[in-house]
Amino acid sequence: MSGKRILVTGGSGFIGSALVTRLVRDGHDVRVFDDNSRGRPRRLAEIENDIEFIAGDIRDPQAVDAAIEGVDEVHHLAYVNGTEFFYSAPELVLEVGVKGIVNVLDGCKHRGVGTLILASSSEVYQTPPQIPTDERAPLIVPDPLNPRYSYGGGKIISELMAINYGRKFFERVLIFRPHNVYGPDMGFEHVIPQFALRMKKEAAQQARGAPILFPIQGSGEETRSFCHVDDLVEGVIRMREKGKHLGIYHIGTTEEISIADLASKVALACGQTIDLATGDTLPGSTLRRCPDISKLVKLGYKPRVALAEGLPPTVRWYWENAELAPQS
Repeated sequence: MSGKRILVTGGSGFIGSALVTRLVRDGHDVRVFDDNSRGRPRRLAEIENDIEFIAGDIRDPQAVDAAIEGVDEVHHLAYVNGTEFFYSAPELVLEVGVKGIVNVLDGCKHRGVGTLILASSSEVYQTPPQIPTDERAPLIVPDPLNPRYSYGGGKIISELMAINYGRKFFERVLIFRPHNVYGPDMGFEHVIPQFALRMKKEAAQQARGAPILFPIQGSGEETRSFCHVDDLVEGVIRMREKGKHLGIYHIGTTEEISIADLASKVALACGQTIDLATGDTLPGSTLRRCPDISKLVKLGYKPRVALAEGLPPTVRWYWENAELAPQS
């Protein structure tokens, strides 16, 4: 499957740029489509001369159609991510999600592209019925009045459209559901960078050696399974090489950690100690999340970057690049 012409929408995003870099290094001819509203060109700096970059809005059908011309396959990752946006701009999340998948599907049909890889999310489950969670768990929107579900709802729509258009118009459609992907330069709207930057700010104001009073949402007993971006990309490649048409695959790790323990590990990476102060949980938050990855493991996937290895350089990146954070 080498030497393909591949379009990656959202290719200057965190996951998108990591995937683009891997595809280029694997010998593919890669075109990136992004408006850089949340993507960052710096993420593609090392390969900028090896890709074609098209600036455009995924909501613009003409721009998407033109970007798809001449490619063999499309990897659709353009979306609005980050928990704070689920609550502050749910209409934008849905507009980008729904118009984006419609435009990509129409463009692929028009241009005769038979292969589509879609990035979905673990958010499609909201509160999983069992842990670890496999790909057969029901996809639900528990409360349409809760803006948080704009993200998961848009991903559910995207999956349904990709699968049902895929039956008739595509030779190969593959869907991956990432679970809590992290790494340096992942954005600033996620728990690890927020913890790291808040700890940096508090450490500067705290007496030397004194524990930092560190408030968190919830009890701290909530759990997640964090997947390093390098493992995520490896999972996409395994799926692309061996996955079945209309196949859905979890990409993540089974290493589950509580949020309280995560805060302590971030503090340790910063050379700090903390006293946790628990608080209320945002409506719609999930108590536990840990994927069953056995389906992808059968294709040869094996996560290699443990949190103990991947967390310190991620935290260090945020301490060293705190000035890049959006100013409120």
